[in-house]
Amino acid sequence: MSKKTKAEQNLVAGVGTRVVWAGEQVQHPYNATQTPIVLSAAYGYHDIDQWYDVALGKEPGFIYSRMSNPTVSVLEDKLCELERAESAVAFSTGMAAISGVLHTFLSCGQRVVSTRDSYGGTNKIFEEFLPRMGVDVTLCDTHDTEAIEYQIAKGCDVVYLETPTNPTLKILDIRRLVAAARRVGALVVADNTFATPLNQNPLALGVDVVVHSATKFLSGHGDVLGGVVCGAEHLMSQVRHYREINGASLDPFSAYLIIRGIKTLALRLRQQQASAQVIAEYLCSEPLVESVNYPGLPQHPGHVIARSQMQGFGAIISFVLVGGMETVTRLLPLLNYAHRAGNLGAVETIYGPARTTSHVENTLEERQALGISEGLVRVSVGIEETVDLLADLQQAFALVSNRQGNTTTHTECLTALKAVD
Repeated sequence: MSKKTKAEQNLVAGVGTRVVWAGEQVQHPYNATQTPIVLSAAYGYHDIDQWYDVALGKEPGFIYSRMSNPTVSVLEDKLCELERAESAVAFSTGMAAISGVLHTFLSCGQRVVSTRDSYGGTNKIFEEFLPRMGVDVTLCDTHDTEAIEYQIAKGCDVVYLETPTNPTLKILDIRRLVAAARRVGALVVADNTFATPLNQNPLALGVDVVVHSATKFLSGHGDVLGGVVCGAEHLMSQVRHYREINGASLDPFSAYLIIRGIKTLALRLRQQQASAQVIAEYLCSEPLVESVNYPGLPQHPGHVIARSQMQGFGAIISFVLVGGMETVTRLLPLLNYAHRAGNLGAVETIYGPARTTSHVENTLEERQALGISEGLVRVSVGIEETVDLLADLQQAFALVSNRQGNTTTHTECLTALKAVD
């Protein structure tokens, strides 16, 4: 069976099968069942003409690991199948992937349209670095689709989307904004980190380039950095050239860890999403919570659109606490089953305010301008038992409010989970 046929076969397999086998139905050296970690910086050739042909891309092979590496290539093939892309390019971090894409497709005198409340690092590129290059940047209110369409219609070269957004969990209508971009010939880039390839496939919705911080859900264990960009080969060849010259290539050991992490993505996400739905619904009833952001809630402004373009609502929740940062500093230390850290997508539950997580690079004034409250807390729900996460949160709120906490029983939690399913 050819590699192409195997890839086609994987497309009809279930997600739990695809995350395991995608990109890995190849013959490894020594008949190894797992992808080897190839640590060689360079690859030698006895035949000089063959070496030259490989260097020119006329023959398959490897020359230098900044350009390509056998272990990294398996990861790229895996993401190609999961995102249904022709090609993929791996980077050393998620931000390297995002900045690499934007610097590949934007230059002086060109224009990019995006939204105000994207991830803080991405926002810094839009606000600080691209203007230095002479790129015209227009950031719109994420909720105002008509305003985004209007700015796109004025003419632009790139439309950059992040949905769901970090950390406010806003939802963009991908199909509608892709249609607007097509009318002016703009390239559409989408950050799919929060959704993962299991919950959302932007390329299938018309997007040109998909970006992932592989540090997050793809690796899933909080122990590695990486980024991946997916799309058509004629676009990825440009991104690959940028990466080769600028040097932000992914190392093979990190690639191996991400490959290993992806194999359990379906299992992890299933538990994480089930818990996220239950926790989000509980937070809606908590007196110390001002508002809850989770697209799985029917009252969420983007719920209907999310249902139309996503297969699941993800494992990230954010909520705003009454009393702002003062309540945040009292609540978070009381949690037993949570890291207080600036990461997400790991097997452990992680809590953190925007000022030390998604928007640590931004000043208070910048966060306020972006509509991000100091009382906003982002939760990355882990794979722990739902009843334990819920009880832990309830006891923490009870202590903060000095009230008798009535934690949910195991039976009540199971009933809630069945309702979600």
